[in-house]
Amino acid sequence: MKSKTIVFDLDDTLVHEIDYLKSAFIEIAQKVDVNDKGLYIEMLKWYGNKENVFQNLVERYPIITIAELKQLYRNHFPDFSQYTKVKSYLYELKSKGYNLGLITDGFSVTQRNKIKSLGIEELFDLIIISEEFGSEKPNEKNYKIFHQFNTDEYFYIGDNVSKDFFAPNLLGWKTICLLDDGKNIHKQDFNKEIVYLPQCKVEDLQQIQFEIN
Repeated sequence: MKSKTIVFDLDDTLVHEIDYLKSAFIEIAQKVDVNDKGLYIEMLKWYGNKENVFQNLVERYPIITIAELKQLYRNHFPDFSQYTKVKSYLYELKSKGYNLGLITDGFSVTQRNKIKSLGIEELFDLIIISEEFGSEKPNEKNYKIFHQFNTDEYFYIGDNVSKDFFAPNLLGWKTICLLDDGKNIHKQDFNKEIVYLPQCKVEDLQQIQFEIN
């Protein structure tokens, strides 16, 4: 059996970014005005209408600042209790002897809290977070570091056509796109140069098994 390294994106691949947003909004609403039970729903409506949610909150509750709201958003520990299947799926891959990796852009505390909430931190051999690593996707450095494993094959699973697949395509990896199920923050546009496009597409994580075997 060939040795393999399988590297995942985080947001809108292993966990929906919108679910992090909702979890953060719940915590913010409770801290801003615990007596207003409808504030969370109102915040979601503002977001859906593309309004500036934090600006609206500051105008209504001038005691709080946008900077404080951003800190609450970035530092909160999300509730991802609905994602039990993700850990089981990764554990199944790990049990087959594959090296597992993660590449994600964002603030260290935010992304680490997501990973810890999912309970998957110990399953990865290497985790690359842009704020910690010093560069973002699609920089090849964020991918090349996985070559330290010296495996026969490398796979990358992501969702963002603008930046996820460019570098691994150039490096000769197999690239797999998890298709938007309607909940993604960034909509997928496959009308791009071929170097940006994934080599295959799947509708759910379980289908990736057929692409890496």
